[in-house]
Amino acid sequence: MTTRRYLHTVTLWTNGKVSVAGGNEYNCWGLLNSAEIYDPSTGVWTRMSNMSLAYYQHTVTLLTNGHVLVVGRYISDGYSFSGHSTSSELYNPLAGIWTKGDNMTVSRIAHTTSVLSNGKVLVIGGTGYNGTFSSAELYS
Repeated sequence: MTTRRYLHTVTLWTNGKVSVAGGNEYNCWGLLNSAEIYDPSTGVWTRMSNMSLAYYQHTVTLLTNGHVLVVGRYISDGYSFSGHSTSSELYNPLAGIWTKGDNMTVSRIAHTTSVLSNGKVLVIGGTGYNGTFSSAELYS
């Protein structure tokens, strides 16, 4: 990778490439909005466009249309972790850009996501301002 990171996400694309997104470079000052894609056939990492926000303890989900959905994140004021977010972004690989997605109904981190057979994304559990969640929500 061109940027050191931890607690980032890794996504396997249908073309065999792998992307990494967000995470933390070193502490609450180092939350990342960057993403990279790795081509195992060449061994080369390439920077993707930056997300509009830094994402940490988030999920990234490959959608049935080939786009990528990122949801949930820690917020940092640069000195400490200051909260959670309901934000989401979508990556269009053909255009090479991230756009704002619909907000979740609950701000959450450390959750999981799964693509359902109907193409919707189920966001499950996690933690947030009110403790650990047993709730879930759907993205269409």
